[in-house]
Amino acid sequence: MGVSGCGKSTLAQLIAERMGWSLIEGDDLHPPANIALMSNGIPLTDMDRAPWLDLIADRIESWRDAGQCGIVTCSSLKRSYRRQIGGDSADVCFVYLKGSREDIMPRLSQRTGHFMPIAMLDSQFATLEEPDMHEEVVMVLDVNAPQTQLAELAFAHLSRLSF
Repeated sequence: MGVSGCGKSTLAQLIAERMGWSLIEGDDLHPPANIALMSNGIPLTDMDRAPWLDLIADRIESWRDAGQCGIVTCSSLKRSYRRQIGGDSADVCFVYLKGSREDIMPRLSQRTGHFMPIAMLDSQFATLEEPDMHEEVVMVLDVNAPQTQLAELAFAHLSRLSF
């Protein structure tokens, strides 16, 4: 989880490969209307996000039902979104890629082929509710560390959790 451009997709791919888990790119689950809004620099509302978050929650539930683990990339900016996705379940862990606007802006300016314009970063930070380390199952990683190091830290942490 984290704002656009923090490295969710890259890290998720590394973790999925390391752990042998399925991976879903959350952006692929957005309805076309959401992508159109974001492409035009219009931030999504909670109502816009609700069906997308339901799809993510359904995918996670299907893994649970099958006794499998998996990874979904998703900004999960608000606590209510994280609740909708994981239902406050102890078997859903959010890996939060934490960074400042100054850390992430250069990444976005180099990114190509993504529908989210750079101008949307400020709205993402405005919406972000950082996880409560006492109330949520979460791991916080610094976006400035090398991706391979972050993947190893996440692997070690996720391996220790009992699923």
